Amino acid sequence: MGRCPCCGKGHLFRGFLALRPRCETCGLDFSFADAADGPAFFVMFLAGFIVAGSALAVEVLYAPPYWVHALLWGPLILITTLLPLRPVKGLLIALQYHHKAAESRFTGGGAP
Repeated sequence: MGRCPCCGKGHLFRGFLALRPRCETCGLDFSFADAADGPAFFVMFLAGFIVAGSALAVEVLYAPPYWVHALLWGPLILITTLLPLRPVKGLLIALQYHHKAAESRFTGGGAP
């Protein structure tokens, strides 16, 4: 829903994918959140599976000309990549907050 993972009321995003510095309701600092390329990876993986599977099925069953493929799969690629990107990023940030994920710390110790 694009809400703060702590209070559920404040907005998480400032733009389409840009995070706010902090929640305007509870003041939670969002600097802990680093989803990196995770949302893009998961969305591309799912979209690739859907689009490639659909294109393959249509090609085998109907063998349409290439312009039909371009007409069908161009919009489907945009829909299956852009629509879920923001919710997936919000989900990964909420999971980071819930599980108190932090950057790994190397202690320098040897084997036990």
